[in-house]
Amino acid sequence: MSKKSSKDSVLAEQLRKLVMAIETSGKAIMPTSNQELLQSIVDTAARIFGAAAASIALVDEKQQVLEFKVAYGVGNEDVIGMRIPLDSGIAGYVVMTGQPIAISDVQQDPRFNLEFAESTGYVPKSILAMPLIRNDRVIGVMEVLDKIDEPSFGLKDMELLGIFAQQAAIAIFQSQQFENLSSALIQSIKELSNADTPSELSDLFRVLEEKSGEDERRRDLYALANHFYSISEFGESERRVCLQILGAFSEYLHSKPRLAP
Repeated sequence: MSKKSSKDSVLAEQLRKLVMAIETSGKAIMPTSNQELLQSIVDTAARIFGAAAASIALVDEKQQVLEFKVAYGVGNEDVIGMRIPLDSGIAGYVVMTGQPIAISDVQQDPRFNLEFAESTGYVPKSILAMPLIRNDRVIGVMEVLDKIDEPSFGLKDMELLGIFAQQAAIAIFQSQQFENLSSALIQSIKELSNADTPSELSDLFRVLEEKSGEDERRRDLYALANHFYSISEFGESERRVCLQILGAFSEYLHSKPRLAP
């Protein structure tokens, strides 16, 4: 067996092990920091509003449901992971219309899903709900329930919740982008590990570049990785020269005074 064939076999085996490790880990491909950020946003909002409970639910377009991801307060552990139809309840109404809503007596509102509320172990009296919007698309809903010191939520509360919702939408969008990228990476590794010529690692970067969509920065990153791999095939010294050139250029850029945006 030639050295090249031997390296190909080793690479293929490493890729297969990587795919197996990822698929059997059972861990969600979502940055922990973003999950913690969402929880922090909900916790902080609930405390500032003086609310008994709060939550964030995200849209699952394939299943046409809302899934509760993080929660605070009464029944918070029970509600996480629960799903409701996309058009169900106050949360569903907010998602379908893209409009915030404040209700002082939810049990008098025909949109209120009493059965779901009872299943969580907590039936609220008042609700303030705000859509999570990113790129003109509703990706979820944030709710705060029952102000402890006041009977209902007001206009100022709605404006303030809008600020929290904006931050949550950014964190969620970043997580979804990361998940999409990770899925594309795993699929590409699968394709490469099953290929007849696994030494063509540049195919991996090509597939990633194609799946990066309209994200120009990400496409450039994959193109850079592809060029670096291509240069590395010529040998270790060529790879080191490439790194030195990139390093020198980076140092040069950082040494220049930056103009204010």
